[in-house]
Amino acid sequence: MLGNSPVNATLPCVDLVAARKFYGETLGLTEVQFPGLSGEAAEAAAAEAAMYACSGGTFLVVYARPTPTQADHTAASWMVADFDAVAKDLLSRGVAFEVYPEMPGATFDERGVATADAGYRSAWFKDPEGNILSIFEMTT
Repeated sequence: MLGNSPVNATLPCVDLVAARKFYGETLGLTEVQFPGLSGEAAEAAAAEAAMYACSGGTFLVVYARPTPTQADHTAASWMVADFDAVAKDLLSRGVAFEVYPEMPGATFDERGVATADAGYRSAWFKDPEGNILSIFEMTT
């Protein structure tokens, strides 16, 4: 049933201005208007949330709320085609990769990139609100 539908991520933020700067400028995502909205309804939605188009018809939505996130897990991941190029670009934009030395079956390089025995490479990083994001590629 749901396997034929794209899935989207929705993340909270307290500071929507800072979130827009991070997702738009730092990560290079393109903000789009919420589907089906125009005029005042579109303006009202944009005052409370930002929607970013990603590949394959998927979206990332960041919405404002009065309390920060409390998630301690990965909230959104991007499977990338050229992992090293994307990692290099993110690092050049000031993104810092998180290292989780307690992660079983994974080793981290000097950049903070993990290579996992399970057949993937990944790098985790946080947005200004503390939401944990990642890029990854399958290696097997």
